[in-house]
Amino acid sequence: MNTGFVVLVTCVAAMGGLLFGYDTAVISGAIGFIQSAFKLNAAETGWAASCALIGCMIGAAIAGTISNRYGRKRLILISAFLFLVSAAGTALAPGFSTFIAFRMIGGAGIGAASMASPLYIAEMAPARWRGRLVAVNQLAIVSGMLLIYFVNYRIAQLGSQAWNETTGWRWMFASGAIPSLALLALLTLVPETPRYLESKGRHAEAAKVWMRLGSYRSAPAVQEVEQEASQETGLSLFGPGTRRLTTIGIVLAVLQQITGINVFLYYAPEIFKHFGTGTDTALLETVAVGVVNLVFTLVAMGTVDQFGRRRLLIVGSLGMGLCLIVTGLAGLRANQQGWLLVVILGYIACFAVSVGPVTWIVLSEIFPTRIRGTALAVATLGLWTANFLVSQTFPMISEARFLKVQFRHAFPFFLYAAFCFVESLFVWMYIPETRNRSLEEIAGSWASPSKVASVP
Repeated sequence: MNTGFVVLVTCVAAMGGLLFGYDTAVISGAIGFIQSAFKLNAAETGWAASCALIGCMIGAAIAGTISNRYGRKRLILISAFLFLVSAAGTALAPGFSTFIAFRMIGGAGIGAASMASPLYIAEMAPARWRGRLVAVNQLAIVSGMLLIYFVNYRIAQLGSQAWNETTGWRWMFASGAIPSLALLALLTLVPETPRYLESKGRHAEAAKVWMRLGSYRSAPAVQEVEQEASQETGLSLFGPGTRRLTTIGIVLAVLQQITGINVFLYYAPEIFKHFGTGTDTALLETVAVGVVNLVFTLVAMGTVDQFGRRRLLIVGSLGMGLCLIVTGLAGLRANQQGWLLVVILGYIACFAVSVGPVTWIVLSEIFPTRIRGTALAVATLGLWTANFLVSQTFPMISEARFLKVQFRHAFPFFLYAAFCFVESLFVWMYIPETRNRSLEEIAGSWASPSKVASVP
């Protein structure tokens, strides 16, 4: 294996993940200034925060077709271009409608990158390193979030409240142009994935990439890809041999979101303030969330190929559920608990070491080559749809009049906890262990419905 080249292609592809995190979280520091700048009401403020998720759904919906027709690398290239356009457009937007339009363009880039980067890495990585290398993408996502938290903070410190309402928030969005340009430049250094090239019959080109990866003629990878491709003619997402697999992928993707992670990523300052924390302290606690997310993603990278996907998903989702139950109990009292921050950080740690990165790893592994791009795009579309629904309904549930006042701020956490326990059961029943197996071996295990149950 050519370690240096494998690391290079992984880091370049993971830049798409960094932009994913950066562009997703930039709104957290700018939303208050945008609300004042455009004189938004509550509904418009919510739309400003969530409109990118509509773009994510659109990006995910079309990403599969682009990936299968034009390649994994070109999809990342398109994503980077969309991020660049969004950064410039939102920064220069003369009005709210223009801002929304460019924010949705950025969302399309997020949706496409969220499936393109792990897909590219998975098809480039050797089996024994695939888990940790795909987890690099998740590390890049949380790094992008943490980076923009600090960038937003520093930009806000450059001027007064009035300056931030007119200019500061624009620089927050404009800063996204720098990593976008960096990704566009770095993509010139890496090739298309050999598995995609093999699936298109471009064997000579694929052979060159296999050689650069250090896998050419030293492993049966080429033969496995060709054999798999010959067996996949006529495969469809919901055909007799793939219907169950596609459904499992969609459910796993949706469960990642409805366990409540983005409630903490999007609404952390408001949650902390509800429990009695001051505004400044709430912002610092939000940074703590980002740091813990980053640190435990590093832990996941070191454990996912050692302990396996199934074990991490089951244990992590159970830990998340327990932390959410404790958070819900604290919500019943609606006052500051000295230990509450530790519990919430425990939830973030459990997510970061398991459900966060491992979901993307499993989704990038379980689909056969010819439908991998489309199937991963469909699963990603389900993920972003669930993200949108959770993000939109959390404030509504927290203020629902049909719930007793003392129960409103606790109920969402109990609900997400229930989904955590559902996820652990679902993984135990339906998700096979995929570590240390080639993508072609995994695909062969799912070749027919009768074989699915026998997957170890």
